[in-house]
Amino acid sequence: MSGKTIFDKLWDQHVIAGNEGEPQLLYIDLHVIHEVTSPQAFQGLREAGRRVRRKDLTYGTLDHNVPTQDIFNIQDLISKKQIDTFTKNVKEFDVPAETHGGKGQGIVHMVAPESGRTQPGKTIVCGDSHTATNGAFGAIAFGIGTSEVEHVLATQTIWQVKPKRMKIEFQGHPQKGIYSKDFILALITKYGVDAGVGYAVEYSGDAISDLSMEERMTICNMSIEFGAKIGLMNPDEKTYDYVKWREHAPKNFDEAVSKWEKLVSDSDAQYDKILSLDVSQLKPMVTWGTNPGMGLEFGEKFPEINNDLNYERAYQYMDLKPGQTASDIDLGYIFIGSCTNARLGDLEEAAKIIGDRHIADGLTGIVVPGSRPVKEAAEAQGLDKIFKEAGFEWREPGCSACLGMNPDQIPEYVHCASTSNRNFEGRQGHNARTHLCSPAMAAAAAIAGKFVDVRTLVTD
Repeated sequence: MSGKTIFDKLWDQHVIAGNEGEPQLLYIDLHVIHEVTSPQAFQGLREAGRRVRRKDLTYGTLDHNVPTQDIFNIQDLISKKQIDTFTKNVKEFDVPAETHGGKGQGIVHMVAPESGRTQPGKTIVCGDSHTATNGAFGAIAFGIGTSEVEHVLATQTIWQVKPKRMKIEFQGHPQKGIYSKDFILALITKYGVDAGVGYAVEYSGDAISDLSMEERMTICNMSIEFGAKIGLMNPDEKTYDYVKWREHAPKNFDEAVSKWEKLVSDSDAQYDKILSLDVSQLKPMVTWGTNPGMGLEFGEKFPEINNDLNYERAYQYMDLKPGQTASDIDLGYIFIGSCTNARLGDLEEAAKIIGDRHIADGLTGIVVPGSRPVKEAAEAQGLDKIFKEAGFEWREPGCSACLGMNPDQIPEYVHCASTSNRNFEGRQGHNARTHLCSPAMAAAAAIAGKFVDVRTLVTD
């Protein structure tokens, strides 16, 4: 008899009704909400006279719309209405939530792990595609639509068709200056933005085991850009150590760990597809085009168009040409932040690169911690002083320039080295030109005024 994957084990434990291959009703262990996709859901409950089924398994925060400067001065009327409505809803329905500017407030995909609510073995949903971030803990985590948000609020369940199983093996050990962001960008570049469609992706291999929990979250976060709805990893000692001291960690922690240790893929587990990537010779990654698959290793020349209309449009939008390299990009903006790379470790790596140097003339750089706990921890280390003395703006927590839904938008036609997850047309502002990279690469670009090979700047 064949063994089971971690995904199969978790899925089977949470099925309430339905047969595989058809919609199945899953029990949800944690529902995280924010101000953008929850207002209509709460209104639906209100109109139907329903309550939140499990308030204790629901958790909210404000992130997409919050300004990162003068945070209570919200000029955009839609943003203000969404924030005010969220605040009203969580109070009326008595749902645990972080307040605007509160001690735990931050990007939704960061605050759940930081509070200890994200744990191995759970099913976790949120009205945002990058909920897959939580899969780094050995959880089934995925984004849902607004109508599904209402369904989960009312029933603590959701109907889903079970996806197929994919295993991705990251082999080898990376060079200094290569980070998990490079892993996932290289994977998407190699296999494409739709390679994961229809799959739950399990990331494995020595290269994954070596990563910190924060670095693992970066990879699971960008499962979406790979085309998958779900990305997850087997929990291990690093997972348990991360959760152990958190506020909402299990009270009987040793007992919880004894259960979590069984939630790993069996050695003879079966997968529908297996892919691999050797990271031992990987170089820093930078995207040149308008989707995360349009990337390359630093130093490579931008590809020929070869009658590819997507490439032709991407070159036109980005104002770049085949045969150029990343160092030819005329950068004007540096953004270090987002749910992909705004954790403490990301800020530490960027600060190491910056040291006592200053950003290049003509560049604007902003650093946006992903949550208030991260901001406070960074300030306790003096990282804010490093960034500010280098010429960066040190901001308050939020999604910021990742998606252009708040005042932090990249100016029109300006090229931005960004640590976020998407480089779509207009994603960071009208006609903004986004180049995805690691925090260290963004920091190095800020100092040099252009993209450079960060491996030459890494000292330890």
